[in-house]
Amino acid sequence: MRKKGGNMKDKIVTLGIIVLSTVTFLFIGTTAYSKDLLIGGAACETGMQAPLDTPGINGAKVAVKYLNDEKGGILGRKVKFVNLDGKSDPATVGNSALEVLDQGAEFIIAPCDFDFGGPASTAAQNAGVVGMSLCASDPLYSSWSLGDKQFTLSMWNTTMSATAAEFAYNEMGWKTAYVVTDQIIAYTRSLSEYFLVHFDAIGGKILLEDTYTNGDNDFSAQLARLKALDEEPDVIFISSYGVDIALITKTLREAGITAPVLGGDSYDDPGVWEALGAKFGSDVYFVTHTWMQGTEGHPDMPEFVKLYTDFHGSAPDTAFVATGWDTVMLFAQAAEIAGTTDGAAVAKALEDNEFNLLTGDLDYSNAADGHYPYKAAALVALTKGEPSFLGWRNPENPPAP
Repeated sequence: MRKKGGNMKDKIVTLGIIVLSTVTFLFIGTTAYSKDLLIGGAACETGMQAPLDTPGINGAKVAVKYLNDEKGGILGRKVKFVNLDGKSDPATVGNSALEVLDQGAEFIIAPCDFDFGGPASTAAQNAGVVGMSLCASDPLYSSWSLGDKQFTLSMWNTTMSATAAEFAYNEMGWKTAYVVTDQIIAYTRSLSEYFLVHFDAIGGKILLEDTYTNGDNDFSAQLARLKALDEEPDVIFISSYGVDIALITKTLREAGITAPVLGGDSYDDPGVWEALGAKFGSDVYFVTHTWMQGTEGHPDMPEFVKLYTDFHGSAPDTAFVATGWDTVMLFAQAAEIAGTTDGAAVAKALEDNEFNLLTGDLDYSNAADGHYPYKAAALVALTKGEPSFLGWRNPENPPAP
């Protein structure tokens, strides 16, 4: 999947471990700042959003330390990072963003979802500041909805869902699907929407579309409808969140439903893997942002893992950690290219360049086209509750947002 048309972009060929050594420091001596550069966050450290946001916060902290220790900060200024817990509440997220902006934040890190992250990016846009979600993937997280200085680090669900559909149909030969959609947030709804569209477009057949509400803790009605089908589906696509993914999967397995389970990046959660355990955590596949072990996800991943482990005392266990590192490093690269933290200039630098990150190569469209994040996806399998990397995927002709 490549951007069509447009001018050739400069590609910043680094991940961030050595990133700033490849960006010419033309502006450090001419930027007359003495105060620290504040990166503000409104990501969620408590509540249902925390399993996705907290790892990103932890990764961002490592990036800030690295920039200060090894690169002299950003534009010659020491970097500070202050995250005020959004508490998985949109109003609190918005207020947290306003508070760090009042403290002088020059960049805003928003939560991993449009429902939760949107208020933070709205505050950033109103302040003329670039905001970036750690991993929001609903296409609502766009310059169309939020403004010309707003971005997400993640691929959109158009890519995530198409990757899942093509893996199922083209690679695994699964021709029929049952799809259940958690109604809790925009992410889960659009993930299913684009899977349905793309699976059908490439020749698959949807046997049943069903719904679920996060926290119901009861999948019996859906199970009855599934078992009433004339045939068992080849694959079950579950678009849900948190430990409810495990609850639904365990319910299916205990009822004798053996079809493989497929989903999106919300499965990249050690809490889900633990809840599934060895008994139920097999034949489960999901699309996510990168792979943290070895060099398969990125050649510099081992160096990042060492930096992270030295900082936190334990190794990272989910790709969402890398989204935090990449978000900070992406801002650092764009600010160095722009020679300023001015929102319009940083946004232009993000639009005009391609970036090589821990979470893959990233190329944004312009604001008129939504800041579409052109990006590949990582595919992971669970076996007995343990993840393994299946490789990078780049879907052909994903559905339009």
